[in-house]
Amino acid sequence: MSLPGDWEQWRDRVDLAGYDERWERIAAEGGNPHGEADLVASLSPASVLDGGCGTGRVGIELARRGVTVLGVDPDPDMIAAARAKAPELEWLQLDLADLDRPDRFDVVVLAGNVVPYAQRRAALVAACGRHLAPGGRLVAGFQLQVGWPTLDEYDGWCAAAGLAAEHRWSSWDREPYAGGDYAVSVHRSA
Repeated sequence: MSLPGDWEQWRDRVDLAGYDERWERIAAEGGNPHGEADLVASLSPASVLDGGCGTGRVGIELARRGVTVLGVDPDPDMIAAARAKAPELEWLQLDLADLDRPDRFDVVVLAGNVVPYAQRRAALVAACGRHLAPGGRLVAGFQLQVGWPTLDEYDGWCAAAGLAAEHRWSSWDREPYAGGDYAVSVHRSA
């Protein structure tokens, strides 16, 4: 499976050990490396699909908080790192757009530019919608830059998947969105 050019360029520059060390440094310096997990946990989910889970940082933190988690990522090295850190959790190496399971989740979280890096963005959003429980939420945060999806495009894919806009913030800390180059969007299933 090939990954989009932007992802390949990013991945070629990133050392996975250094990537994980970044979050450890934030915690050691008194920062909070778990903003995504904090926001998701505030929705009180029993189950979460961590789409584009990477090395498992968000999913592992949610599991530590008692949430049932399934992690999905197309990158074999990222999934291997997640499995090594938390072998007790289920991690799937798979394009999220191809996910087809009977499971339904209270929240699907897409942290870390999952939407812009996806090759089949509308299909990815549709797959997320199909895997939400009634009243479940799709929570996605991504950068807004030239050549990447606009919020109007993303909202359109969500609407096509039967999801209604509920919130939009400029950060995982729920700062109000008033324009800018990053957005966290919450859409709810019927």
